[in-house]
Amino acid sequence: MREILFGRNAVRECLRAGRRKVYRLVIAEGVREADVLGEIVRLAERARVPVQRVPRDSVDQIAKGGGAQGIALEAEDYPYVDPGEILALAQSRGEPPFVLLLDLLQDPQNVGTLLRTAEAVGVHGVVLQERRSAEITPAVANASAGAVEHLLIARETNLVRVMEMLKAEGVWLVGLEATSADRIDRANLKGPLGLVVGSEGEGLRRLVRERCDFLVSLPMRGKIESLNAATAGSIALYRAWEARGFA
Repeated sequence: MREILFGRNAVRECLRAGRRKVYRLVIAEGVREADVLGEIVRLAERARVPVQRVPRDSVDQIAKGGGAQGIALEAEDYPYVDPGEILALAQSRGEPPFVLLLDLLQDPQNVGTLLRTAEAVGVHGVVLQERRSAEITPAVANASAGAVEHLLIARETNLVRVMEMLKAEGVWLVGLEATSADRIDRANLKGPLGLVVGSEGEGLRRLVRERCDFLVSLPMRGKIESLNAATAGSIALYRAWEARGFA
């Protein structure tokens, strides 16, 4: 299967990562091929990817109106991995596992934002629930600014089963809750860690919550009761990275 990536950062990171087979790069005629766009063209030429220059309307049609920024990349579908590969990466780096698990997040922008943060703080991988949640689409790749290309992401039918596998490997699972949980600044987030973030509206499902070793919440001072999933999850990821010594 093939898909069309759009947005300059998403296209550039796909070419930089080199994890997908790429079939062609399409650029709008008259676009100044400098800065990021110039780098993209050089990356494509280095990888011997055909570069086509077409009218801007054609680029927008190819990208199906997805905010192409004058560029689109035809590539194979996103390369998901097995959860075991995430643990293997941590072991190869000599680091305790650091995993992000997303429970039924559906909004592509929220998922993309969390994946961008996850890549920035050095998680070893991400696990997505397969049903009723966002997958790694071109929209998610664009929202993540291309961070998905540098992440190991597993998409599993049974998130609870993956959680049990991680626990058996010595990974502590921490669920992020809006209320009725210990403050995150008082929690021990060192060592092998899986941070579990729930859906935008319902939070963590009951079985997922029960599999967590403990729950944490973000302290709130203002009058707003909670933050959205992407913002709260990003703060928690940075707090966990801080606990690991920003290593």
